[in-house]
Amino acid sequence: MREAPWDTAGRPAVRADPSRRERIARAAISVVAERGVDGLTHRAVAAAADVPLGSTTYHFQTLDDLLEEALRHAADDNIGAIRAWESGLAPDGAFAEAMTDLVMGYVGENRSHTVVEYDLYIAALHRPALRPVSAAWDNALVEVFGRRTDPLTGRVLAGLFCGLLMQSAMADPPPSAEAIREVFRRAIEGPHTAA
Repeated sequence: MREAPWDTAGRPAVRADPSRRERIARAAISVVAERGVDGLTHRAVAAAADVPLGSTTYHFQTLDDLLEEALRHAADDNIGAIRAWESGLAPDGAFAEAMTDLVMGYVGENRSHTVVEYDLYIAALHRPALRPVSAAWDNALVEVFGRRTDPLTGRVLAGLFCGLLMQSAMADPPPSAEAIREVFRRAIEGPHTAA
């Protein structure tokens, strides 16, 4: 059996774990996915992250601190994903169709991921410290959608996108892809008038 390393004072040395803070924050996302924001506790996160309870309180004094970091990771992941999605679009492709596919992906195979991110996003309504982080996601949507249209239409599309995600995640049955596509077409192209 290997002996534990010792520090200069003769105590067992603590091993550095530079990814522990991030691991704890990502575990918080998993806990919110399973229990909702109200079910988030340091103990539940410590178990999910497989770290001692003291590690969660060492890195995050309050649950709001932990929620803020979890939301930051979720927003950063989403911002990276939306930028990757944009870079994969054809320059002259049908944007309403592409946005419809994006919504259907978020509420299809990625539905549980979308629900937890909206749980974190909605938590910002009651926790002002979370608002700048949630605004970063909104701003990224406006920026990406505005590059494909214009700044004002980008803002309209960002609002529609978020609303349709929530509606599609909660509605039973959810709106069809065709219904979503028509909403995006109207926002992008305006009403069609008979010649």
